[in-house]
Amino acid sequence: MNDPEMKSRLLQLFPVFQKLPAAAVEEIMRGAATRQAPAGTILFEASSPCTGFPMLFDGSVRVVKSAPNGREVQLYRITPGESCLLSSSCLLGGTAYAATGIAETDVTLVALPPALFHRLLAEHKPFRDYVFSLFSERLSDLMALVEAVTFQKLDQRLAALLLGKGELVRSTHQGLADELGSVREMVSRLLSNFQDRGWVELGREQIRIADAAALRRLAQP
Repeated sequence: MNDPEMKSRLLQLFPVFQKLPAAAVEEIMRGAATRQAPAGTILFEASSPCTGFPMLFDGSVRVVKSAPNGREVQLYRITPGESCLLSSSCLLGGTAYAATGIAETDVTLVALPPALFHRLLAEHKPFRDYVFSLFSERLSDLMALVEAVTFQKLDQRLAALLLGKGELVRSTHQGLADELGSVREMVSRLLSNFQDRGWVELGREQIRIADAAALRRLAQP
């Protein structure tokens, strides 16, 4: 990865590298690998070894935990300028992945090989602080997910999810079910109920919010 444009984007999207010596940045440019993948690509699978520390440039990645019966729950989403907590955990612990990473859209990412990741971690405090901050941020996300799954009804969680996606939600019923850790049939039933109440308008792979206030009242704990 020696493209000056890629170096500029790396420093812009991941400001932590601006705090590193120039020699360290050049080592990253020489050692990191660029990868592009189309939407739907499985970037890593549960039980597979971690081969690098990915940093996302373009697109989005869903990290999901799957059950033997095929049900999934989304643990978190990675967007440009973010890294994968699970990858750092696997590299630090020498363990395999415990979940699956799927390209939600076409993605471009840069991956640090394990040896370079460990060297940066050992020699540069800003990078070390950055990696450990990932744990703090993602732990908060996962705690919120556990709280929602444990204490909130599915209709409340669906209402909150829709509100968080804007007035026009471009998603399939299956996609929403995956994010909620539920099944498509239950989500479709709830969406039909929302439509009957005049809260949403259902279309092909899209949902228009018609009464955000009503959804907001439902979403409140």
